[in-house]
Order: sequence, then C-alpha cells, then structure tokens
Amino acid sequence: MTLHVLPTRTAGAAENMAVDFMLLQRYPASAAPRFRHYQWRGPAVTFGYAQKIAFVREQVAGRAGESDGRLELCRRATGGGIVDHRQDWTYALVLPRGHALEEVRATQSYRIVHEALAAALRDQGVPAMAKAAPVADPETAETAAPARANVCFDRAEIHDVIHEITAAKIAGAAQKRNKHGLLLQGSI
Repeated sequence: MTLHVLPTRTAGAAENMAVDFMLLQRYPASAAPRFRHYQWRGPAVTFGYAQKIAFVREQVAGRAGESDGRLELCRRATGGGIVDHRQDWTYALVLPRGHALEEVRATQSYRIVHEALAAALRDQGVPAMAKAAPVADPETAETAAPARANVCFDRAEIHDVIHEITAAKIAGAAQKRNKHGLLLQGSI
C-alpha cells in the first residue's frame, strides 16, 4: 500500500485545520492515503465542530497564552473534545472514498488506527495499548474520578491509546467522513 507522507509544516491553528479539511475535500478518489504531521506556530487549542465556543473559552480560561491573547482557538472539522496543542504531536490521516479503512464503521477505523499507533509507540519503548471496552460488572467496578466533559485528555474513551501502567490517555483522535473520504485528526 502506498502512503503519501506530506512534509512537516508549522502554521497557526486556523491554517492547520484548513489544510486538513482541504486535503479531505479536494481528495482525488484514485489517490493513495495521505499522512501529515504538523506543528503549531504558537499556543493553540482546537475543539470539535459540535462544541460551543463559550464552553471552550470557559475551559481554557487562565491557560498560558490565554490572558494575553496569544492562545489561538480554532474549531476542527472533526468532532471530539478540547485539545491543547502546546505539548503534543499532531497528525492527520486522510483516506479516499473506497479505501478499506474508510468503509468500516467509525469505531472500527478508530480502533485499527489506535492499535497501530500503540504498537508503534511500544516499538519506541513506550508502554502503550488501545483501551479495551469496559467490563460491565457493578460488583467490581471502581468509581472513576470525574472528568470535565468534552476535554479530550481528561479521560480515555474506548480505543484511545493509554499508558499500560498508569492507564492515562496518551493519544486520541477524531474523525470526519463525507463523500470524499475520511479525515482522522490525532494528537499524542
């Protein structure tokens, strides 16, 4: 399988999000999957398309760069929670319509990508795994600490990449599907 790996670029939040969406919208059906890693020109936070900006502003209040106006806020074309990009490694994977991974259910494409990502992290010495579905046993279930709703790295959801020992979330992603294919935006 051919994978087009695009050059790493540094840009502002709006440009990074626009490039990802443009790669999905202008994707030729005959093209190979595309992967790009990118960096952030300054402090940035992105949030899923369904989130309200007032909620996002409330959640990021007081973060470095927010008080002086340097913290960029930008809505993603994909869903998901609030992601702080000041210390992450961000990527986008774009699959054309008809690609095998584009044709499976969203939960399955998410699982497949995160299992591969966890394997790559393990190869680098990071004890990582994709989070399995929780076991529904009320007798042994522990009460999890409350997490802020819609803040991506506050808690791990099924198929997120977690640290094998601490169970802390170390990677997540969100998807956008349309008639052109699949955009998966991820953060480690």
